[in-house]
Amino acid sequence: MDAIIWLVLAGLIAYFIVKKFYKPKYLKTLTQEEFIQGYRKAQLIDVREPREYDGGHILGARNIPMSQLRQRMNEIRKDQPVYLYCQSGARSRQAAQFLKKKRNVENISHLKGGFRKWTGKIKRK
Repeated sequence: MDAIIWLVLAGLIAYFIVKKFYKPKYLKTLTQEEFIQGYRKAQLIDVREPREYDGGHILGARNIPMSQLRQRMNEIRKDQPVYLYCQSGARSRQAAQFLKKKRNVENISHLKGGFRKWTGKIKRK
């Protein structure tokens, strides 16, 4: 019985480690410099909630919160690059996975470290 518990525990730990460090092929993780170079030619989408967005967002970003993405996914064009960001990078990875699976968006990038690492220009509402 103890061996089964240890195997399950080891499997769970391995799963979470792989999930944390696995980089899907469809998603490019960009440094702030790389993000700045391309975001003006892309659909720049902030997937944080409206109160987070209103507190400060990257200039030119559109707010489509993760909680509304399913209802609003048709607002995102498939024929243009999509640049996503959130507070830390977790929700933007989740949004990218959703857009790839449900909308078949091909060219998706997200900001490494999220908005909390951003030092560029911002706009507040």
